[in-house]
Amino acid sequence: MNMPDFIYILPLFFVGVGAISLMILSTFKTITIKKGSVITLLFLLFAFFANVYNLNNEDGVYSIYPFVDIFNKMIIVDTFSGYFSTILILGAILTILIGLHYFQKHKGFTVEFFSLFLFSVFGMMLLVHSNELISAFVSLEIASISLYVMIGFEKVIDKRIEASYRYLVLGSLAGLFFLLGTSFIYAATQTTTLGEIGNMALNTVDSNTPLLIIGGTMILITFLFKIAAFPFQNWALDVYDGAPLPVTAYIAATFKAAIFGFILRLVVVDFDLIIDVWDKILVYIIIFTLAYGSFLAIIQKSLKRMLVASSIVHTGYLLIAFVSISVIGESAASSIIFYLVAYFLSALGAFGLIAYISSADQLRITYDDFRGFAKIRPYMAAMLSIFMLSLAGIPSTIGFIGKFYIFTGAIESGHSILAVVGIIATFISVYYYFKLIAVMYFYRSSEMTDVPPLQGIAPLIIGVIALFIIWGGVGNTLIAYFPGVDFLIDMAKSSYESLFLYG
Repeated sequence: MNMPDFIYILPLFFVGVGAISLMILSTFKTITIKKGSVITLLFLLFAFFANVYNLNNEDGVYSIYPFVDIFNKMIIVDTFSGYFSTILILGAILTILIGLHYFQKHKGFTVEFFSLFLFSVFGMMLLVHSNELISAFVSLEIASISLYVMIGFEKVIDKRIEASYRYLVLGSLAGLFFLLGTSFIYAATQTTTLGEIGNMALNTVDSNTPLLIIGGTMILITFLFKIAAFPFQNWALDVYDGAPLPVTAYIAATFKAAIFGFILRLVVVDFDLIIDVWDKILVYIIIFTLAYGSFLAIIQKSLKRMLVASSIVHTGYLLIAFVSISVIGESAASSIIFYLVAYFLSALGAFGLIAYISSADQLRITYDDFRGFAKIRPYMAAMLSIFMLSLAGIPSTIGFIGKFYIFTGAIESGHSILAVVGIIATFISVYYYFKLIAVMYFYRSSEMTDVPPLQGIAPLIIGVIALFIIWGGVGNTLIAYFPGVDFLIDMAKSSYESLFLYG
């Protein structure tokens, strides 16, 4: 299908124009939070349908360099970037729909927040479309700077400002490592364009391999920091806890998908030569990430901090598949992409429901606050239980299917020890996830009497997410001819294949 180049970048165009439009509209007092959220959703829906149109390319798997005379192959539009853009746009739409009740109830939010929100989505989408290291850095900074401000947007709350400043300082240092790594890679290969880096490295494999290893390792450090892997995870607990709940959900689920989207492209396309150097280091990083994350999750009394700590554990699961790429490339990359969807839905649902439940003056929600919650709000308790079951990887949920793909891939690639450690971490997670379920169903009611009833769009969206999580785990195993989530794996494989095409 020969489409004009502009059609391919329409999703980016809609999100970028939306961000600028909201920045201008925020100067008008007549634009309320509700109107701002509706405008945001309209631009995101335009971007979503434009992205789906591109994905339905009649050529199937595709790879295009739009406006190559202008961008010089700095931006790529392929099945891989389209798949990740779908995740990012859906994550943004669901965050707005679920968080609207929260934004309206907290007086610190204004329409400018939605402009920053769309700028962050634009940066993440541009990151997964980046085919060059400098453009990837610019994209990463657009997303990160927007997030710094979004975290501290409720400036009347000291906790928000502290979290924003901490993330700003540490995130800037991580960006510095990315730039230093890029400079070393350029010194080794005389290019920063993906694809060309790998080709140049093959031609100069002896003389410049040390520079390439150093540069790649520095970019790896940035990657590990952004996904909160050991030993760069300590910032996440305080930053995520200090951020508003919808923003925490957005960073933990959607932003993590964008980071993995770019690093997967970089590793698969260019770093075949040096990925073996990282394997041994990554094995220890994964073990410590799973162990330390599990320890942090166990000792938390705050439900929000427990979910944040457990996100570190899920990072460890994703890294298990990441380290398997050098042996079973397509299978490992596909399992990462599938697990990102599974975690994205489970985490967004859990954080979103807690955001809906929390009162305006209650910044910290503990396990004790949910004593007997099933008697007060049985449907909310049921949805929250589904999210906990999926995060724990219990059968009949999409989380179980995701873990199954990752652990079987690890065994197939010869990393059986990582599969064992991952399974142990999963058993440990049953304690802190099931603790919430036990508190809700088997303890006397707490004094949480100001829980809002099920009304508005947020509970409906959260309920749909809960149903999708069950559908993803059951599929057609109970009902004959009922569609399952095999299409997600098929799309993940097509995405991987498109990395080896050149438009």
